[in-house]
Amino acid sequence: MKNISETYVQEFVAAARRVAEHGLVLCSSGNLSRRVDDERMLITTTDSWMSTMSKDQVAVCRVADGETLNGKQPSKEIGFHAGIFRERSDVNVVLHYQSPYATILSCRQQQVEDYSVIPEIPYYIGPVAVVPYLTPGSHELADAITSAMKRHDVAILRNHGQVAVGKTFDEVITKAVFFELACKIILHAGQHVQVMSKEAIAELQQKGKANRTRHSI
Repeated sequence: MKNISETYVQEFVAAARRVAEHGLVLCSSGNLSRRVDDERMLITTTDSWMSTMSKDQVAVCRVADGETLNGKQPSKEIGFHAGIFRERSDVNVVLHYQSPYATILSCRQQQVEDYSVIPEIPYYIGPVAVVPYLTPGSHELADAITSAMKRHDVAILRNHGQVAVGKTFDEVITKAVFFELACKIILHAGQHVQVMSKEAIAELQQKGKANRTRHSI
């Protein structure tokens, strides 16, 4: 099996710490993964804290079945991380997080119909998936998230948290941070919140898609 460079692992560790610095996780909540190649992935180990992440808390796993390859126990959410990598060749990074305002909305009875209150939502994210509450770490949750992320880049998990995916760490953190900002605006504005017009949303979604296409060439 090909070796994984020290630099590659250190980049992963640094990204995990950045996730915590942005207030997207607390203590051992959340998990982060990165595709190495078609067969392997890196993922945070179970119960690890992203704020103090070290290379000893990085598991190397098979994409095909989530099996550990370096003897370290991966996050219990390995199922949907590996599932997303199998389903989406365009995704290299998966983040499961629990930012405060977005998590409040995940626990509210009345669901948000549209998060497009700032341009960054349609530009970077697009429509947001909603996954019903299912037991954390279960096969049912893994299957539901994997299915939802086939056509979405961000999902809100009812009474649980959020998932964001993308090509790079910067892209995924950007999506998570701007989604949290939108949720904060929605909560503070309450019944007076104003969603952007359908025309503005469509224009920004098209521009965002075109920008991602250019950068993927």
